[in-house]
Amino acid sequence: MVQHLEISGVHMQVGDDLRKYVTKKIGGLDRFAPRAARPSLHMQVMLKETKQKGAKECICEVTVHLPHGTLNVSEGTVNIFAAVDIAETKLRSQLRKYKATHTNPRLHRRILTRFKRQPA
Repeated sequence: MVQHLEISGVHMQVGDDLRKYVTKKIGGLDRFAPRAARPSLHMQVMLKETKQKGAKECICEVTVHLPHGTLNVSEGTVNIFAAVDIAETKLRSQLRKYKATHTNPRLHRRILTRFKRQPA
């Protein structure tokens, strides 16, 4: 789980159930970040509730601070739990892309060739 996870609400109260849900979903995404970046990983989750033309919209904004950049995701739906789910999916794909560009592929190749050479 992420050591630095800030959850805040704008125009809404963040209850214990919602806090647990966000911690479980968004806090578990640190496994998709490179191992070297995990100690300095910092996530900010902002949950907003707005009313436009009589319709309620819940927005989940997630900002992830990494050593070589910042990732931002914003998603709005009718239900706050659904917004967290969709934001988690988007953030997972962004973290995979970040990890692919910021890790050393030669290191992985060396480890794989070591296992291939061993007789069965």
